[in-house]
This record gives sequence, structure tokens and C-alpha cells, in this order.
Amino acid sequence: MEAIHPHRDIVEKCKTGNRAAQFELYQHYSKAMYNICLRMLRHEADSEDVLQQAFTDIFMKIDTFSYQASIGSWIKRIVINNCINFLKSSRAKWEEFDQNKMDRSDGDELENSTLLTVEMVKNALFQLPDGYRVVFSLYAFEGYDHEEIAQILGISESTSKSQYSRAKQKLRTLCVLK
Repeated sequence: MEAIHPHRDIVEKCKTGNRAAQFELYQHYSKAMYNICLRMLRHEADSEDVLQQAFTDIFMKIDTFSYQASIGSWIKRIVINNCINFLKSSRAKWEEFDQNKMDRSDGDELENSTLLTVEMVKNALFQLPDGYRVVFSLYAFEGYDHEEIAQILGISESTSKSQYSRAKQKLRTLCVLK
């Protein structure tokens, strides 16, 4: 059971309100969760705020964690939901699907003959409109499919697909221009 839930002892201590265990759990997951926030929100200050709110929510709801998934997956879901709620409250714009504007490319990977650095892709990602960036991040980095993204964001599946397609196209353009 330890291999499936390696932080079970820490989680159980968190459930009793143990501050040291909460800090340990935060230390273990905060950097990865911050990176998710930063990819989705683009701004450091917003990412820090959302991360702190997410961990507040995590510690307030930790007693509902039932080990049906890993603690990391559970934390990640709360962080992503907090990012989405932040974007919704900031009125991120989701472009509705338009068949005439749909990118004709079927490939899922960015295709580019130029050698790209992580920094180039990161900078290009931060230049995307919120809707494009969030859908791209959820699909390409977090592994959600378009049906799940549509449900999470309250958009149609076709809108998710078009946002992803447009994000790829825009990233290609931004990375080539660098």
C-alpha cells in the first residue's frame, strides 16, 4: 500500500491538523503545482495567489481525501480547478468553434524544423490568449482529453479542439519568429 500512497502517513497527520505535516506536504508538491499555475495563468503574482488559495482548500478538504487516487493527483485537480475558477472570474475569453477557422493540421505535436529551447516554448506559451493557453496546457501538459476539458471549462468539445488547434498554430508562429 505504501507504493500506491507514498505519503499516507503525512496525509493522515494533515487530517488531524498537524502543521508540520501540512508544511511537509506543501514542500513536496508546491513547486510542481506552482508550475501548473504559472502555465495556466501566465503571471507570477496570480500564480502565487492561486497556489496559496489551492493549498488552503486542500488543507480544509484533506479529511475528504479517500485514497482512491494518489494524493498528488488529488492536489493537482484542486490546483487546476482553482486556476480555472480564477480565469473564469477574470473573464478569460473562449472563442466559439468556427468550422471555417479550424486549423487543418491533424498532428498533435508542434512541428518545427528549428531546434526549440524550453525557454522559447515557455515564452511563446505565455503570449497565447488565456483560452488557447489553458486548453493547450490541460491537453498537452496535464493529459486531459477534449471531452474532459469541455466539462471542466464549461465549453463545447469542438471549442476545446479548436482552441487547442489554434494554440498550436499560434505557438508555431511565435516559435518560428524568435
